[in-house]
Amino acid sequence: MVNSIRKFLFRIFKKDSFPGRVIDKVFTREIIMYLIFGVLTTLVNYIATILLSRYVFTSGADGQFTLCNAVAWAVSVLFAFFTNKLFVFESKSLAPAVFAKEFISFVAARAVSGIIEIFMPELLMKAGLDQTLFGVRGMPAKLAVSVFVIIFNYVFSKLVSFRKKKNTDEKNDEDKTGGAT
Repeated sequence: MVNSIRKFLFRIFKKDSFPGRVIDKVFTREIIMYLIFGVLTTLVNYIATILLSRYVFTSGADGQFTLCNAVAWAVSVLFAFFTNKLFVFESKSLAPAVFAKEFISFVAARAVSGIIEIFMPELLMKAGLDQTLFGVRGMPAKLAVSVFVIIFNYVFSKLVSFRKKKNTDEKNDEDKTGGAT
């Protein structure tokens, strides 16, 4: 699938053109997979939001959208952790210590974006972005915040949770040469 997406883009932009070189550098397997699973995570979040707002939090009282958003966020973070671990960053270790470190750091990093995801739509709604979409008041605000959150979460996942360790062969070479190469 990733190769098909890249081939499609290179049909539009020649690989040796400036846009083609940018696409070649930016649209790596990891980025494409992250975008695919980012969209799926967002869909999980939206579906949970829609179902919760229609069937659980139905009174429309102040704060209910925030509570609904918090539950939808928790569900989508669990989905995102497993898809990012296995398919995006290809961290295959199930060793308890590695799994716990990845999970805790992932959830901690997502907590920052979760605060944005949970409270920013309500603030945008109060600022006037409170239209109804998909039968849910405030959904356009949620969409706007989601674009920012997807980018923000990639950076956190890449730099914190699933950071690749330096190759052990490189480490051994440094040890043998006293750090000089």
